[in-house]
Amino acid sequence: MGEEKLIVPIWEKELLSVKEAAAYFGIGENKLRALKGNTDCQSVLWVGSKRLIKREKMKKYLSDIDEI
Repeated sequence: MGEEKLIVPIWEKELLSVKEAAAYFGIGENKLRALKGNTDCQSVLWVGSKRLIKREKMKKYLSDIDEI
């Protein structure tokens, strides 16, 4: 028997893939990549070349702006 894969609800994850963040925040993946393409961005964690979105920091960032 194989191991069961643990599924964590998206709203409980600290780090989101770009695809998950797009679904969670209602923003297109390309727009997220453009917004967070800067390597010194506070709401992105780079794991090698993979970009993970820090959910709470992105939530704060979006609440502080008026348009994207």
